[in-house]
Amino acid sequence: MTSTTLLPRWDMSVVYPGLESAEFQAGFTACVQGIEELEALFDDLGIGVERAPSPRSDLQALEQSLSALNRVQDSVQTLSAYISSFVTTDSRNGLAQQRLSELSERLVRLSQLWTRFARWVGSIDVESAVAGSSVLGEHAYLLQLQKESARHLMSAAEEDLAAELEPSGGTAWSRLQSNVSSQIMVPLDTGTGIQDVPMSVIRNLAMNPDRELRRRAYEAELEAWARHEVPLAAALNSIKGQSNVLESRRRWASPLDAAVFNNHIDRQTLDAMLQSAREYFPTFRRYLGLKARLLGVEKLAWFDIFAPLSGGERQWSYADATDFIVEQFASYSPRLSDFAAQAFRENWIDAEPRPGKRDGAFCMKLRAGESRVLTNFNPSYDAMSTLAHELGHAYHNYNQASKPPLLRTAPMTLAETASIFCQTLIKEAVLKNAGPAEQLTILEASLQDQCQVVVDISSRFLFEQRIYEARKRRDLSVEELKEMMLEAQDETYGEGLDSNLRHPYMWAAKIHYYSVSRPFYNYPYMFGQLFGLGLYSIYTREPDTFRAQYDDLLASTGHADAATLAAAFGFDIRSADFWQSSLELIRADVDRFEDLAATT
Repeated sequence: MTSTTLLPRWDMSVVYPGLESAEFQAGFTACVQGIEELEALFDDLGIGVERAPSPRSDLQALEQSLSALNRVQDSVQTLSAYISSFVTTDSRNGLAQQRLSELSERLVRLSQLWTRFARWVGSIDVESAVAGSSVLGEHAYLLQLQKESARHLMSAAEEDLAAELEPSGGTAWSRLQSNVSSQIMVPLDTGTGIQDVPMSVIRNLAMNPDRELRRRAYEAELEAWARHEVPLAAALNSIKGQSNVLESRRRWASPLDAAVFNNHIDRQTLDAMLQSAREYFPTFRRYLGLKARLLGVEKLAWFDIFAPLSGGERQWSYADATDFIVEQFASYSPRLSDFAAQAFRENWIDAEPRPGKRDGAFCMKLRAGESRVLTNFNPSYDAMSTLAHELGHAYHNYNQASKPPLLRTAPMTLAETASIFCQTLIKEAVLKNAGPAEQLTILEASLQDQCQVVVDISSRFLFEQRIYEARKRRDLSVEELKEMMLEAQDETYGEGLDSNLRHPYMWAAKIHYYSVSRPFYNYPYMFGQLFGLGLYSIYTREPDTFRAQYDDLLASTGHADAATLAAAFGFDIRSADFWQSSLELIRADVDRFEDLAATT
């Protein structure tokens, strides 16, 4: 199956018949009403208001407020995902954009209520309240986070103003980047004439076996970004400037410190991981050099990074990929396999690339235990691997279904746990029955992904760290952004790539830089990759013990910080030894790749 017209689109009718339906309007109204009722409850309980405290005890007030917050969270999650399902697959859908804007305005009030809640939690004896209630005991970690967050709040008036300005500030700039990038049509010389092609399709051509076509697509992509560079640079400058101001006023040393806290780790853990990654850059450059030789070029260009190796890779149709995923997930557990079969059967996947649809892939929660996955599928192992990866996220959500809505969460650092595990299951299954030529291509695809997660993520981290620092002084020009991007790529990829054929516009292409609520939306992917590899290593050594603990780990990622959860599996994530042990698994794959390259 190679025709994208046969690829599935996700089914959202199980929630509402459509954005214009009476059912949707009733759901929207009920969600807004829930936020208004939450505000009335907070007023009644005296949470964050200048008035006499409620006669209820802190324990009773906490139980009531958490119950109401859980109800609102459940409603908002489903409504947000429903509207987003239209915006992300067709950014030209004016009605969906209107509904998203309307919801964003309503969520300002919810953000302000969370600030009131955190400020109040910071003022009470949480430990005593938690000790006296099983409900609060289950939410103990959430309450600890709120108490710490209270130390980093501006005044009530300033926090209210920041929340009210957000829809027309950072969120609007982020939406601009998403809308602009998803609607770019790129003139491409296909060899038989010029065709206007969506940016998502252009970027998929980076995986085409024809090097000349990859080169033309790469050049056309850079020219397209250059035509849109001014509004995208304005968006990036505005978001980073806003973050600098707000995090400083909230008494964070930097946006990175705020991000580390929000990702439930500490700087010691982050530094140990990043330093370990730097020590293994030569290993990844060795892999890039081997790939260049196999492709018959002196040194890889940017447009060669995702190039498939010729002669060995099987073409995976969507039907083949889904069947294989279900079958191989069953080798781990019937529960995982049955879950994947349900996702395919009930059309949880939107796999078709098309104009207006955003690039890349993601998974979003819809309802308890139910998710939606977006991919831009092409008939390749890499696309199948991506599909398995996103289903891992959905399986993570599935395991949290029995938890209260506020605890069906995971920091970015742990959000990749199930996705990496599922992706690795698929890789190992393909390798097991493949001949040497196919093993070479599968290992290359895996190393390609790991190189992105370790080396490219490191370049993104360096770039973002430097742009935050530079943005304290003034806006940065397009040329400065391009130069900073190329410098970060040089320090990480080094001699592994042709210095004249890198990508100066990755700051425009990657939506991660434009996340208002998630600054440094990069290093958690590296954390997740290496953490997931560590878990898979345990699974291979102690499969029965692992199976007995794994689903509980996924269910509990909203209950404790990353170090505490890792300790349950015997990991010390503050130690370089842990990160190096995972990176050694990658080095072993590079060695194996080198051996195969020499004999194939």
